[in-house]
Amino acid sequence: MRVLYLECSMGASGDMLMGALSELVDQNIFLQKMKDAGIEGISITLAPSMKCGIMGTHAAVKVNGEEEHSEDIHHEEHKHFPVFDHDHDDEHHEHHHHHASMSEIESTINALHVSDSVKKNALEIYHLLAEAESRAHQVPVSEIHFHEVGMKDAVADIVGSCILMEMIGADKVYAGRVAVGSGMVKCAHGILPVPAPATAYLLQDIPTSAGVVEAELCTPTGAALLKHFVDSFDGMPEMSSEKIGCGTGSKDFPAANVLRAFLGEETDHGEVVELTCNLDDQSPEEIGHAMEVLFAEGALDVYAVNALMKKNRPGLLFTCTCRDQDKDRMLALMFEHLTTLGIRENKCRRHALTRHIETVSTSMGDVRLKVSSGYGIEKEKIEYDDLAAIADQKKISIAEVRRRIEKERKK
Repeated sequence: MRVLYLECSMGASGDMLMGALSELVDQNIFLQKMKDAGIEGISITLAPSMKCGIMGTHAAVKVNGEEEHSEDIHHEEHKHFPVFDHDHDDEHHEHHHHHASMSEIESTINALHVSDSVKKNALEIYHLLAEAESRAHQVPVSEIHFHEVGMKDAVADIVGSCILMEMIGADKVYAGRVAVGSGMVKCAHGILPVPAPATAYLLQDIPTSAGVVEAELCTPTGAALLKHFVDSFDGMPEMSSEKIGCGTGSKDFPAANVLRAFLGEETDHGEVVELTCNLDDQSPEEIGHAMEVLFAEGALDVYAVNALMKKNRPGLLFTCTCRDQDKDRMLALMFEHLTTLGIRENKCRRHALTRHIETVSTSMGDVRLKVSSGYGIEKEKIEYDDLAAIADQKKISIAEVRRRIEKERKK
């Protein structure tokens, strides 16, 4: 399974994440995608940057030729924190910053020339930010207006990170404990403790630590990106890393101010657990929802087959396959979402091909290709979601989309 691990020992911000992820893909292709996206007045530079002897990439966003002092320039004072609707006055800042509402942000993102999945992810991240601000200030989401987070530079950070995650195509995203920093931070409301209120709300139920320096290490945008994309904060999985990306912050500390991203294959030792139960008193819709929940929580496979139960009642034999370390979580979810009163456990060995995702360009658009190899064979398959999206757009069948793409790739 293709996995991505994010090391956040010095926190996270939009520019650091974008810099790290850009090193895992062809940076020129990424920059062209950002240019084609159509964020008015935006230019992005991916510049080499060294922190404590570690070389990485700093993603600098310029608006109309000028680099903004946004909340995502890592560890800068929060002079322009996202806030509800009121003006601010900061004698140290010379520029007027537009206050963007959620409806304006939604219109901006929906008008971009990016995939539907990128738009969906970007909008969901902004909604996370708005909800956190709403909780922090006890005002409705409709009244939330953003300063820098609503500006074009932050739109570029979030949309850019979403484009990169799509290009990488990891099956699962892991992260370790997130360093939030300590001390105080200056923002539009005054001087606040670190982590700032919205950041703290976003990181609820996520493992955090103060970190090794007194500064703000995790910005609200960084927290929202992690909350949206990371599937598990249980630390680095057993994996074989193929690429390592490093994104740098703008400030220098005694510790390397970097976020690292590891991309590779999760090590599979072949030992899996099968959790099985009988169901004869539950609706198909509820069983289908349970399957979706288990898959979302990391199950390797979930399926059900028809069976004749006791008292000659027709029913289903429900099976969830998972890794041993996920067994307790899967058991709890099965008992929560299924009507069964008992679950059987069997341990077995699984033999699997090595898999990874490649993004290929075709005349009908970019598609993700799942490539599998091992035991002397190699297979490839176009992702169904990409085929379906093109079929809907072109008003043709999925089979026809697949036929045209496969024909084009054989030339």
